[in-house]
Amino acid sequence: MEEDNSRAKIPLQDMTTYDDQLFNSADTTANGDSNRRKRLLFPKRYKISILALLGFCNVYALRVNLSVALVAMVAKNRVTDADGKVVEEPAEFNWSSETQGIVLSSFFYGYIITQLPGGYLALKFGGKNLFGLGILSTAVFTLLTPVFARASVGLLVALRILIGLCEGVVFPANHAVWTKWAPPLERSTLTTISVSGAHVGTVIAMPLSGLLAQHLGWPSVFYVFGSTGLAWAMAWFLCVRNSPSEDPSISEEERLYIETSLANDVQKKDVKVPWKAIFTSLPVWAIVVAHFSENWGFYTLLTELPSFLKHRLDFDLSEAGLVSALPYLVMAFTIQVGGQVADYLRRRQILRTSVVRKVFNSFGFLCQGICLVIAGYTTNWLVAVVCLTLAVGGGGFAFSGFFVNHLDIAPPFAGILIGLSNTVATVPGIISPLLTGVIVQHHSAGEWRVVFYLGGLIYIIGAIFYCIFASGNKQHWATAYSPLIEETDEDEIENR
Repeated sequence: MEEDNSRAKIPLQDMTTYDDQLFNSADTTANGDSNRRKRLLFPKRYKISILALLGFCNVYALRVNLSVALVAMVAKNRVTDADGKVVEEPAEFNWSSETQGIVLSSFFYGYIITQLPGGYLALKFGGKNLFGLGILSTAVFTLLTPVFARASVGLLVALRILIGLCEGVVFPANHAVWTKWAPPLERSTLTTISVSGAHVGTVIAMPLSGLLAQHLGWPSVFYVFGSTGLAWAMAWFLCVRNSPSEDPSISEEERLYIETSLANDVQKKDVKVPWKAIFTSLPVWAIVVAHFSENWGFYTLLTELPSFLKHRLDFDLSEAGLVSALPYLVMAFTIQVGGQVADYLRRRQILRTSVVRKVFNSFGFLCQGICLVIAGYTTNWLVAVVCLTLAVGGGGFAFSGFFVNHLDIAPPFAGILIGLSNTVATVPGIISPLLTGVIVQHHSAGEWRVVFYLGGLIYIIGAIFYCIFASGNKQHWATAYSPLIEETDEDEIENR
Protein backbone atom coordinates (compact mmCIF):
# COMPACT_ATOMS: atom_id res chain seq x y z
CA MET A 1 0.00 0.00 0.00
CA GLU A 2 2.92 2.32 0.72
CA GLU A 3 4.18 1.81 -2.81
CA ASP A 4 0.82 2.85 -4.24
CA ASN A 5 0.66 5.97 -2.07
CA SER A 6 4.12 7.04 -3.10
CA ARG A 7 3.24 6.60 -6.75
CA ALA A 8 0.19 8.81 -6.23
CA LYS A 9 2.43 11.65 -5.06
CA ILE A 10 5.04 11.51 -7.80
CA PRO A 11 5.74 15.11 -8.92
CA LEU A 12 4.36 15.90 -12.33
CA GLN A 13 6.77 17.03 -15.01
CA ASP A 14 6.08 19.70 -17.60
CA MET A 15 5.07 17.37 -20.41
CA THR A 16 4.25 14.22 -18.38
CA THR A 17 0.60 13.65 -17.55
CA TYR A 18 -0.58 11.40 -14.77
CA ASP A 19 -1.77 8.98 -17.44
CA ASP A 20 1.78 8.76 -18.74
CA GLN A 21 3.04 7.81 -15.28
CA LEU A 22 0.46 5.07 -15.02
CA PHE A 23 1.42 3.81 -18.46
CA ASN A 24 5.08 3.66 -17.59
CA SER A 25 4.62 2.12 -14.15
CA ALA A 26 2.21 -0.47 -15.52
CA ASP A 27 4.53 -1.33 -18.34
CA THR A 28 7.41 -2.09 -16.00
CA THR A 29 5.64 -3.28 -12.86
CA ALA A 30 3.08 -5.49 -14.52
CA ASN A 31 5.26 -6.93 -17.23
CA GLY A 32 8.75 -6.69 -15.83
CA ASP A 33 9.83 -5.74 -19.33
CA SER A 34 8.64 -2.62 -21.14
CA ASN A 35 8.72 -4.45 -24.46
CA ARG A 36 6.70 -7.48 -23.41
CA ARG A 37 3.36 -5.69 -23.79
CA LYS A 38 4.17 -4.97 -27.42
CA ARG A 39 4.66 -8.66 -28.09
CA LEU A 40 1.05 -9.48 -27.27
CA LEU A 41 -0.21 -10.12 -30.78
CA PHE A 42 -3.88 -9.37 -30.26
CA PRO A 43 -4.77 -8.44 -26.67
CA LYS A 44 -8.16 -9.33 -25.24
CA ARG A 45 -9.16 -5.66 -24.94
CA TYR A 46 -8.84 -5.31 -28.72
CA LYS A 47 -10.95 -8.39 -29.28
CA ILE A 48 -13.60 -6.74 -27.11
CA SER A 49 -13.34 -3.55 -29.18
CA ILE A 50 -14.00 -5.52 -32.38
CA LEU A 51 -16.99 -7.27 -30.76
CA ALA A 52 -18.26 -3.88 -29.60
CA LEU A 53 -17.83 -2.54 -33.15
CA LEU A 54 -19.99 -5.39 -34.44
CA GLY A 55 -22.45 -4.64 -31.65
CA PHE A 56 -22.79 -1.05 -32.79
CA CYS A 57 -23.20 -2.30 -36.37
CA ASN A 58 -26.18 -4.29 -35.15
CA VAL A 59 -27.55 -1.41 -33.08
CA TYR A 60 -27.65 0.97 -36.03
CA ALA A 61 -28.90 -1.68 -38.42
CA LEU A 62 -31.76 -2.35 -36.01
CA ARG A 63 -32.38 1.39 -35.77
CA VAL A 64 -32.41 2.40 -39.44
CA ASN A 65 -33.95 -0.71 -41.04
CA LEU A 66 -37.50 0.58 -40.57
CA SER A 67 -36.82 3.74 -42.59
CA VAL A 68 -36.06 1.55 -45.62
CA ALA A 69 -38.64 -1.17 -44.96
CA LEU A 70 -41.36 1.44 -44.51
CA VAL A 71 -41.05 2.45 -48.16
CA ALA A 72 -41.95 -1.09 -49.19
CA MET A 73 -44.66 -1.37 -46.54
CA VAL A 74 -46.65 1.57 -47.93
CA ALA A 75 -45.81 1.06 -51.62
CA LYS A 76 -48.23 -0.34 -54.17
CA ASN A 77 -47.16 -3.67 -55.61
CA ARG A 78 -47.00 -4.27 -59.35
CA VAL A 79 -48.07 -7.79 -60.33
CA THR A 80 -48.98 -9.57 -63.54
CA ASP A 81 -52.57 -10.78 -63.74
CA ALA A 82 -53.94 -13.85 -65.55
CA ASP A 83 -54.15 -11.93 -68.84
CA GLY A 84 -50.50 -10.91 -68.70
CA LYS A 85 -51.24 -7.31 -67.81
CA VAL A 86 -49.22 -5.47 -65.16
CA VAL A 87 -51.57 -4.12 -62.52
CA GLU A 88 -51.09 -2.40 -59.18
CA GLU A 89 -52.21 -3.98 -55.97
CA PRO A 90 -53.08 -1.79 -52.97
CA ALA A 91 -50.28 -1.20 -50.47
CA GLU A 92 -50.34 -3.44 -47.41
CA PHE A 93 -50.42 -0.36 -45.17
CA ASN A 94 -52.34 2.73 -46.19
CA TRP A 95 -50.59 5.12 -43.81
CA SER A 96 -50.46 8.87 -44.41
CA SER A 97 -47.20 10.81 -44.43
CA GLU A 98 -48.02 12.12 -40.97
CA THR A 99 -48.53 8.59 -39.65
CA GLN A 100 -45.27 7.45 -41.22
CA GLY A 101 -43.50 10.37 -39.58
CA ILE A 102 -44.89 9.38 -36.18
CA VAL A 103 -43.75 5.80 -36.67
CA LEU A 104 -40.22 6.85 -37.65
CA SER A 105 -39.80 9.43 -34.88
CA SER A 106 -41.25 7.26 -32.10
CA PHE A 107 -37.88 5.56 -31.62
CA PHE A 108 -36.29 8.77 -30.32
CA TYR A 109 -38.92 9.30 -27.64
CA GLY A 110 -37.81 6.06 -26.03
CA TYR A 111 -34.14 6.56 -26.84
CA ILE A 112 -33.85 9.89 -25.05
CA ILE A 113 -35.38 8.56 -21.81
CA THR A 114 -32.86 5.84 -20.94
CA GLN A 115 -29.57 7.63 -21.66
CA LEU A 116 -28.95 8.93 -18.15
CA PRO A 117 -30.51 5.93 -16.34
CA GLY A 118 -28.37 3.74 -18.60
CA GLY A 119 -25.19 5.27 -17.21
CA TYR A 120 -26.37 4.70 -13.64
CA LEU A 121 -27.43 1.11 -14.33
CA ALA A 122 -24.07 0.38 -15.99
CA LEU A 123 -22.33 1.63 -12.85
CA LYS A 124 -24.44 -0.69 -10.70
CA PHE A 125 -24.63 -3.84 -12.84
CA GLY A 126 -21.62 -3.63 -15.15
CA GLY A 127 -21.21 -2.23 -18.65
CA LYS A 128 -20.79 -5.62 -20.30
CA ASN A 129 -24.15 -6.89 -19.03
CA LEU A 130 -26.09 -3.75 -19.93
CA PHE A 131 -24.46 -3.42 -23.37
CA GLY A 132 -25.33 -7.01 -24.23
CA LEU A 133 -28.87 -6.86 -22.84
CA GLY A 134 -29.59 -3.58 -24.63
CA ILE A 135 -28.77 -5.06 -28.02
CA LEU A 136 -30.29 -8.47 -27.24
CA SER A 137 -33.66 -6.98 -26.25
CA THR A 138 -33.60 -4.69 -29.29
CA ALA A 139 -33.06 -7.72 -31.55
CA VAL A 140 -35.94 -9.63 -29.93
CA PHE A 141 -38.34 -6.70 -30.34
CA THR A 142 -37.18 -6.22 -33.94
CA LEU A 143 -38.19 -9.81 -34.72
CA LEU A 144 -41.69 -8.95 -33.46
CA THR A 145 -42.03 -5.87 -35.71
CA PRO A 146 -43.98 -7.54 -38.58
CA VAL A 147 -46.51 -8.98 -36.10
CA PHE A 148 -47.04 -5.66 -34.34
CA ALA A 149 -47.23 -3.69 -37.60
CA ARG A 150 -49.94 -5.96 -38.96
CA ALA A 151 -51.86 -5.75 -35.68
CA SER A 152 -52.10 -1.94 -35.53
CA VAL A 153 -50.07 1.20 -36.08
CA GLY A 154 -50.46 2.05 -32.39
CA LEU A 155 -48.76 -1.18 -31.36
CA LEU A 156 -45.97 -0.55 -33.86
CA VAL A 157 -45.37 2.92 -32.40
CA ALA A 158 -45.32 1.43 -28.89
CA LEU A 159 -42.84 -1.21 -30.03
CA ARG A 160 -40.54 1.38 -31.60
CA ILE A 161 -40.59 3.40 -28.36
CA LEU A 162 -39.65 0.21 -26.52
CA ILE A 163 -36.80 -0.41 -28.98
CA GLY A 164 -35.61 3.14 -28.35
CA LEU A 165 -35.68 2.53 -24.60
CA CYS A 166 -33.51 -0.57 -25.06
CA GLU A 167 -31.01 1.11 -27.38
CA GLY A 168 -30.74 4.15 -25.12
CA VAL A 169 -28.53 2.27 -22.67
CA VAL A 170 -25.99 1.12 -25.27
CA PHE A 171 -23.70 4.18 -25.46
CA PRO A 172 -23.50 4.62 -21.65
CA ALA A 173 -22.88 0.90 -21.24
CA ASN A 174 -20.07 0.98 -23.82
CA HIS A 175 -18.29 3.74 -21.91
CA ALA A 176 -18.73 1.73 -18.71
CA VAL A 177 -17.04 -1.24 -20.40
CA TRP A 178 -13.97 0.86 -21.18
CA THR A 179 -13.69 2.22 -17.64
CA LYS A 180 -12.67 -1.35 -16.73
CA TRP A 181 -10.86 -2.43 -19.91
CA ALA A 182 -9.15 0.60 -21.49
CA PRO A 183 -5.72 1.68 -20.16
CA PRO A 184 -5.62 5.50 -19.95
CA LEU A 185 -3.34 5.91 -22.97
CA GLU A 186 -5.50 3.64 -25.15
CA ARG A 187 -8.88 5.20 -24.41
CA SER A 188 -9.11 7.05 -27.73
CA THR A 189 -8.16 3.98 -29.75
CA LEU A 190 -10.42 1.44 -28.07
CA THR A 191 -13.44 3.73 -27.76
CA THR A 192 -13.30 4.96 -31.35
CA ILE A 193 -12.84 1.45 -32.75
CA SER A 194 -16.07 0.37 -31.06
CA VAL A 195 -18.27 3.38 -31.91
CA SER A 196 -17.13 3.44 -35.55
CA GLY A 197 -19.37 0.40 -35.90
CA ALA A 198 -22.38 2.70 -35.73
CA HIS A 199 -21.45 4.26 -39.05
CA VAL A 200 -20.40 0.97 -40.62
CA GLY A 201 -23.79 -0.42 -39.62
CA THR A 202 -25.60 2.51 -41.22
CA VAL A 203 -23.72 2.07 -44.50
CA ILE A 204 -24.39 -1.67 -44.60
CA ALA A 205 -27.97 -1.70 -43.33
CA MET A 206 -29.54 0.81 -45.69
CA PRO A 207 -28.71 -0.83 -49.05
CA LEU A 208 -29.07 -4.34 -47.62
CA SER A 209 -32.52 -3.50 -46.25
CA GLY A 210 -33.54 -2.34 -49.69
CA LEU A 211 -32.37 -5.56 -51.32
CA LEU A 212 -34.11 -7.72 -48.71
CA ALA A 213 -37.37 -5.81 -49.04
CA GLN A 214 -37.26 -5.99 -52.83
CA HIS A 215 -36.46 -9.69 -53.19
CA LEU A 216 -37.74 -11.34 -50.01
CA GLY A 217 -40.43 -8.94 -48.82
CA TRP A 218 -40.32 -6.25 -46.16
CA PRO A 219 -40.71 -8.62 -43.14
CA SER A 220 -37.36 -10.21 -44.06
CA VAL A 221 -35.63 -6.94 -43.15
CA PHE A 222 -36.62 -7.39 -39.52
CA TYR A 223 -36.10 -11.15 -39.43
CA VAL A 224 -32.57 -10.98 -40.85
CA PHE A 225 -31.30 -8.10 -38.71
CA GLY A 226 -33.09 -9.37 -35.61
CA SER A 227 -31.49 -12.80 -36.02
CA THR A 228 -28.07 -11.21 -36.55
CA GLY A 229 -28.53 -9.28 -33.32
CA LEU A 230 -29.33 -12.48 -31.43
CA ALA A 231 -26.22 -14.21 -32.81
CA TRP A 232 -24.04 -11.25 -31.82
CA ALA A 233 -25.49 -11.21 -28.29
CA MET A 234 -24.60 -14.89 -27.82
CA ALA A 235 -21.00 -14.21 -28.88
CA TRP A 236 -20.78 -11.16 -26.60
CA PHE A 237 -21.96 -12.92 -23.46
CA LEU A 238 -19.73 -15.92 -24.14
CA CYS A 239 -16.55 -13.94 -24.83
CA VAL A 240 -16.71 -10.79 -22.68
CA ARG A 241 -16.48 -10.24 -18.92
CA ASN A 242 -17.09 -7.09 -16.90
CA SER A 243 -13.43 -6.72 -15.96
CA PRO A 244 -10.04 -8.31 -16.67
CA SER A 245 -10.02 -9.96 -13.23
CA GLU A 246 -13.18 -11.92 -14.18
CA ASP A 247 -11.85 -13.08 -17.56
CA PRO A 248 -10.30 -16.58 -17.58
CA SER A 249 -8.98 -16.22 -21.14
CA ILE A 250 -6.91 -13.06 -20.66
CA SER A 251 -3.13 -13.36 -20.35
CA GLU A 252 -1.59 -12.60 -16.98
CA GLU A 253 0.57 -9.89 -18.53
CA GLU A 254 -2.39 -8.07 -20.02
CA ARG A 255 -4.50 -8.39 -16.89
CA LEU A 256 -1.76 -6.92 -14.70
CA TYR A 257 -1.05 -4.17 -17.21
CA ILE A 258 -4.70 -3.05 -17.38
CA GLU A 259 -5.35 -3.32 -13.64
CA THR A 260 -2.17 -1.46 -12.71
CA SER A 261 -2.78 1.32 -15.22
CA LEU A 262 -6.35 1.73 -13.92
CA ALA A 263 -5.45 1.48 -10.23
CA ASN A 264 -6.50 5.10 -9.68
CA ASP A 265 -9.87 4.66 -11.42
CA VAL A 266 -11.38 1.98 -9.20
CA GLN A 267 -15.15 1.66 -9.60
CA LYS A 268 -17.49 0.67 -6.80
CA LYS A 269 -21.06 -0.46 -7.35
CA ASP A 270 -22.24 1.26 -4.16
CA VAL A 271 -20.53 4.56 -4.95
CA LYS A 272 -22.49 7.73 -4.32
CA VAL A 273 -22.81 9.65 -7.59
CA PRO A 274 -21.79 13.32 -7.15
CA TRP A 275 -24.76 14.68 -9.10
CA LYS A 276 -24.33 18.30 -8.01
CA ALA A 277 -20.67 18.34 -8.98
CA ILE A 278 -21.47 16.75 -12.34
CA PHE A 279 -24.19 19.24 -13.23
CA THR A 280 -22.09 22.24 -12.15
CA SER A 281 -18.85 21.16 -13.86
CA LEU A 282 -17.81 23.28 -16.84
CA PRO A 283 -15.70 20.48 -18.38
CA VAL A 284 -18.82 18.31 -18.31
CA TRP A 285 -20.89 21.00 -20.03
CA ALA A 286 -18.13 21.49 -22.59
CA ILE A 287 -18.65 17.85 -23.58
CA VAL A 288 -22.44 18.27 -23.58
CA VAL A 289 -22.32 21.33 -25.83
CA ALA A 290 -19.86 19.65 -28.22
CA HIS A 291 -21.97 16.47 -28.37
CA PHE A 292 -25.08 18.54 -29.14
CA SER A 293 -23.22 20.44 -31.88
CA GLU A 294 -21.91 17.28 -33.53
CA ASN A 295 -25.30 15.60 -33.54
CA TRP A 296 -27.05 18.66 -34.96
CA GLY A 297 -25.06 18.50 -38.16
CA PHE A 298 -25.04 14.69 -38.17
CA TYR A 299 -28.82 14.32 -37.91
CA THR A 300 -29.45 17.19 -40.33
CA LEU A 301 -27.42 15.54 -43.06
CA LEU A 302 -28.55 12.02 -42.18
CA THR A 303 -32.18 12.95 -42.77
CA GLU A 304 -31.90 15.69 -45.40
CA LEU A 305 -28.89 14.80 -47.56
CA PRO A 306 -30.84 12.58 -50.01
CA SER A 307 -33.40 15.36 -50.46
CA PHE A 308 -30.70 17.98 -51.07
CA LEU A 309 -28.95 15.78 -53.64
CA LYS A 310 -32.18 15.06 -55.48
CA HIS A 311 -33.75 18.52 -55.52
CA ARG A 312 -30.68 20.77 -55.74
CA LEU A 313 -28.17 18.65 -57.68
CA ASP A 314 -30.60 16.56 -59.78
CA PHE A 315 -29.39 13.17 -58.55
CA ASP A 316 -31.80 10.32 -59.14
CA LEU A 317 -32.87 8.33 -56.10
CA SER A 318 -30.45 5.44 -56.62
CA GLU A 319 -27.49 7.82 -57.02
CA ALA A 320 -28.63 9.87 -54.04
CA GLY A 321 -28.78 6.78 -51.86
CA LEU A 322 -25.28 5.69 -52.84
CA VAL A 323 -23.75 9.14 -52.36
CA SER A 324 -25.62 9.59 -49.07
CA ALA A 325 -23.90 6.51 -47.67
CA LEU A 326 -20.39 7.64 -48.67
CA PRO A 327 -19.91 10.28 -45.91
CA TYR A 328 -20.71 7.76 -43.18
CA LEU A 329 -18.25 5.27 -44.60
CA VAL A 330 -15.59 7.98 -44.53
CA MET A 331 -16.60 8.86 -40.97
CA ALA A 332 -16.15 5.25 -39.85
CA PHE A 333 -12.59 5.48 -41.19
CA THR A 334 -11.71 8.91 -39.73
CA ILE A 335 -13.02 7.95 -36.29
CA GLN A 336 -10.53 5.10 -36.07
CA VAL A 337 -7.63 7.07 -37.58
CA GLY A 338 -8.29 9.93 -35.18
CA GLY A 339 -8.26 7.58 -32.21
CA GLN A 340 -4.93 6.04 -33.22
CA VAL A 341 -3.25 9.40 -33.81
CA ALA A 342 -4.65 10.94 -30.62
CA ASP A 343 -3.29 8.14 -28.46
CA TYR A 344 0.05 8.25 -30.28
CA LEU A 345 0.43 11.95 -29.44
CA ARG A 346 -0.42 11.28 -25.80
CA ARG A 347 1.71 8.16 -25.49
CA ARG A 348 4.77 9.90 -26.98
CA GLN A 349 4.11 12.90 -24.73
CA ILE A 350 4.02 15.17 -27.77
CA LEU A 351 0.82 16.80 -26.48
CA ARG A 352 -1.01 16.62 -23.17
CA THR A 353 -4.43 15.02 -23.01
CA SER A 354 -6.24 18.37 -22.69
CA VAL A 355 -4.52 19.74 -25.77
CA VAL A 356 -5.16 16.59 -27.79
CA ARG A 357 -8.88 16.67 -27.01
CA LYS A 358 -9.21 20.35 -27.95
CA VAL A 359 -7.13 20.10 -31.12
CA PHE A 360 -9.01 17.09 -32.50
CA ASN A 361 -12.39 18.51 -31.56
CA SER A 362 -11.63 21.90 -33.10
CA PHE A 363 -10.25 20.39 -36.30
CA GLY A 364 -13.31 18.19 -36.74
CA PHE A 365 -15.85 20.95 -36.05
CA LEU A 366 -14.11 23.59 -38.17
CA CYS A 367 -13.82 21.15 -41.07
CA GLN A 368 -17.52 20.34 -40.78
CA GLY A 369 -18.67 23.94 -40.43
CA ILE A 370 -16.64 25.31 -43.33
CA CYS A 371 -17.55 22.46 -45.67
CA LEU A 372 -21.26 22.84 -44.89
CA VAL A 373 -21.21 26.52 -45.83
CA ILE A 374 -19.29 25.85 -49.08
CA ALA A 375 -21.77 23.13 -50.04
CA GLY A 376 -24.59 25.66 -49.84
CA TYR A 377 -22.96 27.90 -52.47
CA THR A 378 -21.81 25.43 -55.11
CA THR A 379 -23.82 24.06 -58.01
CA ASN A 380 -21.04 21.69 -59.07
CA TRP A 381 -22.14 18.23 -57.97
CA LEU A 382 -18.58 16.97 -57.45
CA VAL A 383 -17.61 19.90 -55.22
CA ALA A 384 -20.87 19.52 -53.29
CA VAL A 385 -20.35 15.79 -52.75
CA VAL A 386 -16.76 16.31 -51.60
CA CYS A 387 -17.80 19.07 -49.20
CA LEU A 388 -20.71 17.09 -47.76
CA THR A 389 -18.52 14.01 -47.41
CA LEU A 390 -15.96 16.07 -45.47
CA ALA A 391 -18.75 17.74 -43.49
CA VAL A 392 -19.75 14.34 -42.14
CA GLY A 393 -16.47 12.44 -42.33
CA GLY A 394 -14.47 15.23 -40.69
CA GLY A 395 -16.55 14.75 -37.60
CA GLY A 396 -14.76 11.46 -37.04
CA PHE A 397 -11.76 13.39 -35.70
CA ALA A 398 -13.96 15.17 -33.17
CA PHE A 399 -14.74 11.78 -31.62
CA SER A 400 -11.15 11.78 -30.30
CA GLY A 401 -12.08 15.08 -28.67
CA PHE A 402 -15.41 15.34 -26.90
CA PHE A 403 -16.59 11.72 -27.24
CA VAL A 404 -13.67 10.13 -25.37
CA ASN A 405 -13.39 13.00 -22.89
CA HIS A 406 -15.84 11.48 -20.37
CA LEU A 407 -13.24 8.81 -19.61
CA ASP A 408 -10.57 11.46 -18.96
CA ILE A 409 -12.36 13.71 -16.51
CA ALA A 410 -14.31 11.12 -14.49
CA PRO A 411 -13.50 7.48 -15.30
CA PRO A 412 -15.73 5.98 -12.55
CA PHE A 413 -18.72 7.96 -13.83
CA ALA A 414 -18.03 7.89 -17.58
CA GLY A 415 -21.22 5.94 -18.30
CA ILE A 416 -23.30 8.53 -16.48
CA LEU A 417 -21.56 11.41 -18.28
CA ILE A 418 -22.11 9.91 -21.74
CA GLY A 419 -25.72 9.30 -20.73
CA LEU A 420 -26.08 12.98 -19.86
CA SER A 421 -24.41 14.30 -23.01
CA ASN A 422 -26.20 11.86 -25.31
CA THR A 423 -29.55 12.82 -23.77
CA VAL A 424 -28.98 16.43 -24.78
CA ALA A 425 -27.45 15.31 -28.10
CA THR A 426 -30.59 13.34 -28.99
CA VAL A 427 -32.66 16.54 -29.08
CA PRO A 428 -31.24 17.55 -32.52
CA GLY A 429 -32.55 14.25 -33.91
CA ILE A 430 -36.05 15.45 -33.06
CA ILE A 431 -35.74 19.18 -33.74
CA SER A 432 -33.37 19.46 -36.70
CA PRO A 433 -35.48 17.60 -39.31
CA LEU A 434 -38.59 19.52 -38.22
CA LEU A 435 -36.80 22.88 -38.45
CA THR A 436 -35.32 21.98 -41.84
CA GLY A 437 -38.81 21.12 -43.07
CA VAL A 438 -40.02 24.58 -42.01
CA ILE A 439 -37.08 26.38 -43.66
CA VAL A 440 -36.94 24.41 -46.91
CA GLN A 441 -40.31 24.92 -48.56
CA HIS A 442 -39.32 25.18 -52.24
CA HIS A 443 -35.81 23.65 -52.23
CA SER A 444 -34.28 26.93 -53.33
CA ALA A 445 -30.56 27.63 -52.97
CA GLY A 446 -31.29 30.33 -50.40
CA GLU A 447 -33.33 28.00 -48.22
CA TRP A 448 -30.66 25.31 -48.19
CA ARG A 449 -28.01 27.93 -47.39
CA VAL A 450 -29.94 28.87 -44.25
CA VAL A 451 -29.91 25.21 -43.18
CA PHE A 452 -26.18 24.87 -43.83
CA TYR A 453 -25.34 28.25 -42.25
CA LEU A 454 -27.21 27.22 -39.12
CA GLY A 455 -25.35 23.91 -38.96
CA GLY A 456 -22.00 25.65 -39.52
CA LEU A 457 -22.75 28.24 -36.83
CA ILE A 458 -23.61 25.53 -34.29
CA TYR A 459 -20.36 23.73 -35.09
CA ILE A 460 -18.31 26.90 -34.56
CA ILE A 461 -20.05 27.73 -31.27
CA GLY A 462 -19.49 24.18 -30.09
CA ALA A 463 -15.80 24.32 -31.01
CA ILE A 464 -15.25 27.63 -29.18
CA PHE A 465 -17.13 26.56 -26.04
CA TYR A 466 -15.23 23.28 -25.91
CA CYS A 467 -11.84 24.95 -26.38
CA ILE A 468 -12.49 27.35 -23.51
CA PHE A 469 -14.00 25.02 -20.91
CA ALA A 470 -12.92 21.44 -21.75
CA SER A 471 -10.29 19.57 -19.75
CA GLY A 472 -8.35 16.35 -20.15
CA ASN A 473 -7.66 16.04 -16.43
CA LYS A 474 -9.49 13.99 -13.86
CA GLN A 475 -11.75 16.29 -11.85
CA HIS A 476 -11.47 16.48 -8.08
CA TRP A 477 -15.06 15.27 -7.58
CA ALA A 478 -14.20 12.09 -9.50
CA THR A 479 -11.24 11.21 -7.25
CA ALA A 480 -13.01 10.76 -3.92
CA TYR A 481 -13.44 7.03 -4.57
CA SER A 482 -10.01 6.35 -6.08
CA PRO A 483 -7.66 5.16 -3.31
CA LEU A 484 -4.40 6.26 -4.96
CA ILE A 485 -5.49 9.71 -6.06
CA GLU A 486 -7.33 10.35 -2.82
CA GLU A 487 -4.10 11.47 -1.19
CA THR A 488 -2.92 13.57 -4.13
CA ASP A 489 -3.19 17.30 -3.85
CA GLU A 490 -6.40 18.43 -5.56
CA ASP A 491 -4.83 21.51 -7.12
CA GLU A 492 -2.20 19.23 -8.68
CA ILE A 493 -4.97 17.06 -10.16
CA GLU A 494 -6.87 20.03 -11.56
CA ASN A 495 -3.85 21.77 -13.06
CA ARG A 496 -1.87 18.92 -14.61
